[in-house]
Amino acid sequence: MSKEISMPTKYNPQETEAKWYDFWLEKECFKANPESGKEPYTIVIPPPNVTGKLHLGHAWDTTLQDMLTRVKRMQGYDVLWLPGMDHAGIATQAKVEGKLREEGISRYDLGREKFLEKAWEWKEEYATTIRQQWSKLGLGLDYSRERFTLDEGLSKAVRKVFVDLYEKGLIYRGEYIINWDPQTKTALSDIEVIYKDVQGHFYYMAYPLTDGSGTIEIATTRPETMLGDTAVAVNPKDERYQHLIGKTVTLPIVGREIPIIADEYVDMEFGSGVVKITPAHDPNDFEVGNRHDLPRILVMNEDGTMNENAGKYNGMDRFECRKQIVKDLQEQGVCFKMEDHLHSVGHSERSGAVVEPYLSTQWFVKMQPLADAAIALQNEDGKVNFVPERFEKTYLHWIENVRDWCISRQLWWGHRIPAWYHKETGEVYVGMEDPTDKENWVQDEDVLDTWFSSALWPFSTMGWPDVDAEDFKRYYPTDVLVTGYDIIFFWVARMIFQGIEFTGKRPFKDVLIHGLVRDSEGRKMSKSLGNGVDPMEVIEKYGADALRYFLVTGSSPGNDLRFYWEKVESIWNFANKIWNASRFALMNMDGMTYEELDLSGEKSVADRWILTRLNETIEDVTRLVEVYEFGEVGRALYNFIWDDFCDWYIEMAKLPLYGDDEAAKKTTRSILAYVLDQTMRLLHPFMPFITEEIWQHLPHGGVSITQTSWPEVRQDLHDEDSVKQMNLLIEVIRAVRNVRAEVNTPMSKEVDIFMKPANEQVAHVLENNRTYLDKFCRPRQLTIDVAWKAPEKSMASVVSNVELFFPLEGLLNIEEEMERLEKELEKLNKEVERVQKKLSNEKFVSKAPAHVVEEERAKEKDYVQQRETVRARLEELQG
Repeated sequence: MSKEISMPTKYNPQETEAKWYDFWLEKECFKANPESGKEPYTIVIPPPNVTGKLHLGHAWDTTLQDMLTRVKRMQGYDVLWLPGMDHAGIATQAKVEGKLREEGISRYDLGREKFLEKAWEWKEEYATTIRQQWSKLGLGLDYSRERFTLDEGLSKAVRKVFVDLYEKGLIYRGEYIINWDPQTKTALSDIEVIYKDVQGHFYYMAYPLTDGSGTIEIATTRPETMLGDTAVAVNPKDERYQHLIGKTVTLPIVGREIPIIADEYVDMEFGSGVVKITPAHDPNDFEVGNRHDLPRILVMNEDGTMNENAGKYNGMDRFECRKQIVKDLQEQGVCFKMEDHLHSVGHSERSGAVVEPYLSTQWFVKMQPLADAAIALQNEDGKVNFVPERFEKTYLHWIENVRDWCISRQLWWGHRIPAWYHKETGEVYVGMEDPTDKENWVQDEDVLDTWFSSALWPFSTMGWPDVDAEDFKRYYPTDVLVTGYDIIFFWVARMIFQGIEFTGKRPFKDVLIHGLVRDSEGRKMSKSLGNGVDPMEVIEKYGADALRYFLVTGSSPGNDLRFYWEKVESIWNFANKIWNASRFALMNMDGMTYEELDLSGEKSVADRWILTRLNETIEDVTRLVEVYEFGEVGRALYNFIWDDFCDWYIEMAKLPLYGDDEAAKKTTRSILAYVLDQTMRLLHPFMPFITEEIWQHLPHGGVSITQTSWPEVRQDLHDEDSVKQMNLLIEVIRAVRNVRAEVNTPMSKEVDIFMKPANEQVAHVLENNRTYLDKFCRPRQLTIDVAWKAPEKSMASVVSNVELFFPLEGLLNIEEEMERLEKELEKLNKEVERVQKKLSNEKFVSKAPAHVVEEERAKEKDYVQQRETVRARLEELQG
């Protein structure tokens, strides 16, 4: 089909990008097709939380996936890139409760059912926003298979996993010290706790022995918990205290008599060698209490206030209680010393509240058997491959030292735990369905940790637990997971052990790890620093293609990425360069049709060279994508498109295009069309919008570029010799341009040029390509002679196998140049004298900052060098 080319002179990304996404969706370009007979390739999107808008990290993560899936689709795979979102229990509930607080109500005012309606409304609003952002980024997702972690199918999978693990004895309910967030009033798993150094105190106290024979000293950072002390412990080997073992102390303020026990947990070298034991408020004390059958006395409420067991402190905030109890103990003489102490304190990842070790009845996953299977997998051929490899050690270190996983959360938004308690007998029933006599049973109020359902994502989204589901059989296990190193423990590890346990297979072949997006100074982006960048703002300014190319090619696997507006702008300039080159090529195709493309004609060295360089670029890009080296891909594409194609080939193609040889014109048009076609295909996964726009102007079969095949190396179009010849020509042309620039002689002025090739073979190459040398060197007369002798008063330049000479008379006005150089010499003499005088001044050298002195020494060296160059040039001109 012949086309009228009407491309704007300047590329407008906003105008271009708006139309193509809908076009792709209408043509179902991204829909997986199990009937295709093609080999499947699968990626499941790391589901974003429905808590707000996507940030740059999401944009990076999803663009990497989009790029991989577009490459694989073009390589002939049946690609499934499955979209979805996460309900994000704590985070979403906190957002919805915050919104309700603004309206002056709480979730308790609404009740569970009404509150969940509000949460679903929130989900729908933000899911719509996320889909709009996906479209702005150009993500090739199969929306027909979109999932949500609370949808019916995934909820069934969650119940199935819970019930199966429970029946295997791998899920249990027990009273344990857990990490408690008093603000959101829920348990947290170990990895949802962030530790920060906080300036606090060591409080030294003297507990009186009940028999009146003295006191025993202990130290604590949390004096408010002493109200729940049920023992004081010493090390059985500590000779200082052996005579006290078995005696009792009277707990100050409370007046309770508690035993002095011996336990090897106590470090004799730390502090006084005596510790207070509070089994309900410290995980280590909990274990000691179990060994010695100590009572567990909880002295706090779920919201961090003191309870009735705290006596007169009942109802006080825990930190207010700390201040008051220290004051009271000081007045009694019990607290006799306070020391400043910098210590690591756990904070809730979600709310930021100080986490309280808290005795609570929770549901847990027994991790050891699951962890053992995951560790064993890494010693097999079918292991999960981490890219970069170093992250496998990070993963194994955590999973080898894993603790049981607390999976219950005191929330309303999430998967309700499928456990029921009999109202009369207290019997526990765990099952896929509700109990038949529902009125006699009450369901557990808690929901499951968000990561419990996310851990099933690679297979629950495919129809599992129906093992005969078409998608599960065809697209699982997945091929690659793309994610940040910050959730290896939260998510990657859990997907691996659940995948092995429930499908017997690794959930993905490769895990491609990227870092965090940081600001230009290397700082983490955060609201407090105000340094966050909205990806939609970047797209609004420079277009999605510029942002995508920056994100994908801006770092190597596993490393952080620094965001620079300047780099995005330079890629926008790159897009304009591509646009202008394509526009030139298309406007010179003269209505050529797909059938008229013909690469069989006689080719110039430039033709053969660009086809060979295209082959090399196809080979490099294909290989580098396979090993996830996208930064190197970016360099290869940029160098080929900007340098080889735009700066050299297009300029050389103008000779036949504007000439009279019709056969040469046809060949050049065909090569331009072919190279542009193949280049757009290579570039498409990185810059999908501009490549589709350009592609639609090319002569082809009328399909979308997303549905075309990935470029392949064509040996019939490969010519190594042309590369050597073109490299020689480019080197010669650059050398001529450099000499002209050096002596201020513009390209518009013709000058005599003499070339002395190293041998006849080089001379033959130069002679055969005089048209290019005439065009790009602009000689008045060009002499190519292996035996040529350089005249006096000429400038010389040496490149590989060729010496270049330029008679000075034709190159410049010698008298004017000598006059200019003498003025330059005089100026440089003064600068050298000034700086040397400064450096010979002892006061300056001794008193000025070292870097200032060094700068002056560097200036001296530079001025002296410049002066010598000018002198040599003058001597050359004087003959």
